[in-house]
Amino acid sequence: MLLISGPSGCGKSTICKRLLEDRRVVFSVSATTRAPRAGEVDGQHYYFLSKEEFRRRVEAGEFIEYAEVYGNLYGTLRQPMEDVLVSGRTYLIEIDVQGALQLRALGVAGLYVFIAPPSFEELRQRLVGRGSESPEMLERRLRKAEDEYRERVKYDHIVVNDDLERAVTEVTRLAGLEESPEGRPAP
Repeated sequence: MLLISGPSGCGKSTICKRLLEDRRVVFSVSATTRAPRAGEVDGQHYYFLSKEEFRRRVEAGEFIEYAEVYGNLYGTLRQPMEDVLVSGRTYLIEIDVQGALQLRALGVAGLYVFIAPPSFEELRQRLVGRGSESPEMLERRLRKAEDEYRERVKYDHIVVNDDLERAVTEVTRLAGLEESPEGRPAP
């Protein structure tokens, strides 16, 4: 299992998309109570659940972890993870720092990789460049990013995303996914 996290805007989603070009890597589809964004498909980007359904599944033990982030619940379902790991493939989880540390505290085995921005000024520019944040939300995300950055020492590896190609290569190497006949991208 490969767990990737870091502050909002650090590039973790872009790195994960690149890793998914390898057919040995299967992406963890998280469950959430937040509303779908434009273009998001239920079951592909997230499993969109009501808060009641999410809580019912928590009580049934169906999540390996869950957390509240910005007023919404997010979690990783147990069964899909178990199915992928039994098949011998790499289960890729893009997860917030709170969820990753919860899994680590529970003793969930995996490679924990923290994606760090080159600087907080660069992170600010990336978030501003998205154009999707109000000034208040931008400041909230930056404060959270500082808190998350302090937790980086609890990860197995820290990868600074100052150059996307280098960062992808480094994560690929750390995960043992260097090119091989089995790792060629799917057509």
